[in-house]
Amino acid sequence: MKGSMKRNIIIAAIVLVAAAVLLKPYVVDRKIVSASENTAKPKEVEPQFKMEGTLAFLSSQKDTLKLVEMEVADNDEERTQGMMFRSSMSYDRAMLFIMEYETQQSFWMHNTKMSLDIIYVDGQGQIVTIYKHTQPYSDSPIPSFKRAKYVVETAAGFCDKFGVKEGDIVSFSQAN
Repeated sequence: MKGSMKRNIIIAAIVLVAAAVLLKPYVVDRKIVSASENTAKPKEVEPQFKMEGTLAFLSSQKDTLKLVEMEVADNDEERTQGMMFRSSMSYDRAMLFIMEYETQQSFWMHNTKMSLDIIYVDGQGQIVTIYKHTQPYSDSPIPSFKRAKYVVETAAGFCDKFGVKEGDIVSFSQAN
């Protein structure tokens, strides 16, 4: 009896110590929280805009509709990342995607927090397809239906605000 009672006391003590360690409050970002409170995922770091040149939207008669600063996505990693995890963009900025081939393109809004205007542009700089006010977080395809070499993403409402339409021209200059 004495041996089994001693063993039960030792097991109970081990269980109590383990429970105290597992349930003990600990410090996260200088705030004391219990283990059960710390269920939040780490926050995504929002990508910051990188000014890599300028982009002009021109009417079909070559009148300037709007000149913006642009960020360039010209490799697989940058094209995949795109505007994901960003929460805002001013009308003075755009992201230019330079695709490897001029062919029908298709984008989606996976992990994209904000609505965008998506503008497909052919190899000669002519706008061939525009999608306005795209749905954030949607995995639905947004196809060009026509051959496109470039894709421009702007804040939603950009095309309406500056009168950009299919048949207009996009011209850009990358910074050195």
